[in-house]
Amino acid sequence: MTISWGYSPKIEKYIPLADFPADKYLIVAKQAVENLGWSLSHVSESGLIAYTPISFQSYSEEISIRIHGNFAVVKSECVGIQMLFNDYGKNDLNLEKFFHEFEYVEFHLKDVWEENLYKFHQFIATQDDRYFEKAPLATKNKIKNIFFLFFPQKGYTVTPLVVLLNIFYYFILVLFSIVYLKYQFVRNGSSYDTDFIEELKKIALNFGVNQRNLVLGGQYWRLITYQFIHGSPSHLFFNMYALVYLGLMIENKLGWKKYLFIYLMSGVCGGMVSLIFHQEGVMMGASGAIMGLYGAFIALLTTKSFERKATKALLVSTLIVSLLVLVNGAFGKRVDNAAHIGGFVSGFIFTYLLNYKWDKTVEIKSWARYAVSVLLFLMFFSGVLHFSPKYGTEEYRKLRDTFNSNMGSLNSIMNLKISLPKDVKLNSIKQDGIIPMERNLVVIKQMQALNLKPEDAKERKEKIKLSKASHRAVMLMYRDIKADSTYRYSKQTSNALAQVFEILYKPD
Repeated sequence: MTISWGYSPKIEKYIPLADFPADKYLIVAKQAVENLGWSLSHVSESGLIAYTPISFQSYSEEISIRIHGNFAVVKSECVGIQMLFNDYGKNDLNLEKFFHEFEYVEFHLKDVWEENLYKFHQFIATQDDRYFEKAPLATKNKIKNIFFLFFPQKGYTVTPLVVLLNIFYYFILVLFSIVYLKYQFVRNGSSYDTDFIEELKKIALNFGVNQRNLVLGGQYWRLITYQFIHGSPSHLFFNMYALVYLGLMIENKLGWKKYLFIYLMSGVCGGMVSLIFHQEGVMMGASGAIMGLYGAFIALLTTKSFERKATKALLVSTLIVSLLVLVNGAFGKRVDNAAHIGGFVSGFIFTYLLNYKWDKTVEIKSWARYAVSVLLFLMFFSGVLHFSPKYGTEEYRKLRDTFNSNMGSLNSIMNLKISLPKDVKLNSIKQDGIIPMERNLVVIKQMQALNLKPEDAKERKEKIKLSKASHRAVMLMYRDIKADSTYRYSKQTSNALAQVFEILYKPD
């Protein structure tokens, strides 16, 4: 068994016809395909196209036979994206089955050639011989090698430009990070600042990642730029791999204007859904826009934009890959599934609005379709902005850490030795108790200025109680020790300390 590798795994065999007539070859091939149970999609004077059945081992391969001069080119090619870039031997097995069946059919048709030739020529007279230029994998077949994927051509214009822009943006981000890394190394010798990661995040922010508070604060351009930023080579590679496949399959069907509109708008909608569900952190990557193209592909398949027999194979393969992406997003770490779902749904809707013919007797103007799409988008955009409050989650987390750090200093004054001199005990309470607790009162004021999620607001409420109780307790401790060097707390001070411990160790 031969395993075929590559971006679009396939196996081709060039069969010399010699004195064997081309029409007879196609008659035998057509019957062989039907005997094997493959779905015949197209037959014409120049060849035929068929699709293998869907199974657990395969979501269909395209079988094509083209007549070129005195040769028949027999090919089996995978329809959808293949994991690990190989066909697991499926294409080789398909051709083996075909040639075996071809010999069987040729033997049994040898006595009825004239009858079959007459029917065949009657049939192909009604067929479109240019179908091969419009077939689902037609654009893919124009890609002679991997370098062709990066050059615009007819039916494949926007995709390579978007791919190159993503690659360029990634290398610029990496270059800036390396420059900063060297700067840190020179400045700090062999070590780096503890804030190094935070500085790298700032670089990413400056490049335009999606971040909830910044977008809600008016930096809407981030909903475009985040689509071109990737966090690692593998993140970039797999996104571009999927983008190229989708571009080859559907850009020629939509046209470059619709394709670009759907890509960008799906990415924006995915980013908006993402910021609804992510109160903090940054989001980046083209996957929201790419899932929009998957949604567009599904919309095209359900609106009969592809030939009927091809539709089933393409629909199953596209649904499988889309489902795998969403399942991976549901269970994978650091995967923005909200952007995936938002992009997929919006891509599906935009494609319907721009492409579907509701009334075949009335032609809807292109500008009207775009106008409705933009209006729907603006309604969604306005709704998200209106119903998505700007939370100070990240700032609150920093203030909370500072608060907890200050509270930790109380441990050193809870078990002061009685034998210590009075002034030492007073100084310890002042340095490790009063000053940190007064700082916490300032921190609490800063917390109260923030708009927080319900769970953070509830936690803040407890911090407010704790700050007041702890400040009161240390002030009473200081008073008691100043008044009595034997280190005996009054009942009032004991009750204040008990209140602090009650708040600290209160069960959730």
